[in-house]
Amino acid sequence: MGNHHSHKNSKEHKGDKVDGVPHPAPDNISTTSSKKGISRTPSGTDIQDRTPSQLIPVENLAKILLQKSQEEDAVNGITKGAFARWVFPKYRDFAERLFLHLHEQARAKTVHLGVIAFKQQCEKFLSIMDDDTIREAYVYMYAERASEDAGGKNREIRQSNVRLLLMTCYRIAMDHYSEGPQTCILIHRTLNSIVESCFHSKQSLSAQYVLHWIEANCPRILLPLHRFAVHSLTTAYRVLEVDEAPYGLELATPVLDKAPLFSQGSSKGDRLMPVSQAWLLASALNPLYSRPQSIPNNGSSAFLSSHAFLAKLLCTVPSHWILLYNSDLHGQGTNRFLHHVLGYRGPTLTILRAEEGNVYCIACPCEWRETHLYWGTEECAIFQLLPKFLLIEKGPKMLFLNTTVRGYPKGLRAGKDPRKPIISIHEGFDKIDFKGIPYNLLEIEVWGCGDQALREKQLDIKNWQVKEAERQRQVKLSAADWLDHPDRYLLQLAGRPNYSDKQS
Repeated sequence: MGNHHSHKNSKEHKGDKVDGVPHPAPDNISTTSSKKGISRTPSGTDIQDRTPSQLIPVENLAKILLQKSQEEDAVNGITKGAFARWVFPKYRDFAERLFLHLHEQARAKTVHLGVIAFKQQCEKFLSIMDDDTIREAYVYMYAERASEDAGGKNREIRQSNVRLLLMTCYRIAMDHYSEGPQTCILIHRTLNSIVESCFHSKQSLSAQYVLHWIEANCPRILLPLHRFAVHSLTTAYRVLEVDEAPYGLELATPVLDKAPLFSQGSSKGDRLMPVSQAWLLASALNPLYSRPQSIPNNGSSAFLSSHAFLAKLLCTVPSHWILLYNSDLHGQGTNRFLHHVLGYRGPTLTILRAEEGNVYCIACPCEWRETHLYWGTEECAIFQLLPKFLLIEKGPKMLFLNTTVRGYPKGLRAGKDPRKPIISIHEGFDKIDFKGIPYNLLEIEVWGCGDQALREKQLDIKNWQVKEAERQRQVKLSAADWLDHPDRYLLQLAGRPNYSDKQS
């Protein structure tokens, strides 16, 4: 009896007959052997996997959930309802999908999970660290099973489920915003731009296609969701044991400067950078833009490595995005743009609003400079934000800004091909060409994505320039110098030879 993992002639093995009296097998162990010698139980646990949990948080959480399931659902196992109510009380739909994912991975035949199966699957889930594996797990978590083929990978995902997945990511990010919970009235417009760009008016697509689209256009949008799930699974037992407030978690959504501006409309319509748009851009851009702060080092390599690991896991150093230039507030024109943007030595985002609801973004990873040559590093990127969200182009040497050098195009350009730039802004900063199609340029915003020290340094440079210009303008001339000064000759030509004399 038993299986061939047990020793031969061992009558003390539980589940065998001892003295002709059958003894019941323990929970999650089947007494029926498979052809391969692996016994699988209805709750999805193999005998060969009966190893003690290595993670104390998972061990404690499993015990608490087992007790809650017995009290509330009268089930000797961990139920989906107890898991959702006590681990993710604010995100019931996500909790149920995560439980079904663990249930499917365990290949359980009952609606609940055994304690051992739950612990094993949680440990496997917590061990996922690769970004590609994380994205795949969550996309397939929200997909529909199309067939029972090998691995169950032949799935489709509905447009509504992608929208639900993105809304969950947004809600979690806003609930853990660095300056307190936030809301955005334009979130549905932001989500529509993603869904319409991905699905092209179709109601469902293959999960593999949606996964590739997310990897290409917003590769980091699902990663904070996994960090939140890991955080909840490893800290929920403490909250349940002592009934205290949940442990805090900060995600990577940037803190926007002058937040009250985004709740009101401007004279030309809605503000270009609502908080939902910042959340989306932070998920699509290189971490350079959303987490530029360096990790502090106190001289201990052990401290540095542990701190770096926690920073990567929890994203505890979100960037503070500072408004450098807004054409409604500071005036629209070449000199206004140059005055407010040049001298900022950190990454920037230039938001361009054109006619017909078109909004574009130029991501610049370094200081803007005025030259007749194309420049920029690998982190340069061009996005279309509205009406559809799409990464258009990315790569080095695709930015151009020239207002003084003759013989070269004047204005701002972005694109790898100098002959056919993706975006071309005319010298007066009032017209924009997108892929050769002309539009009127309605509004421009530039956001600085570096730390506060970079902004202070830029302001110090500008203050010095203002003082220097004022000093040079107030140069006092002696009478002898004025007699030979060219300005005196010009005044005489204009008919004002006694311009400096006081009139009675």
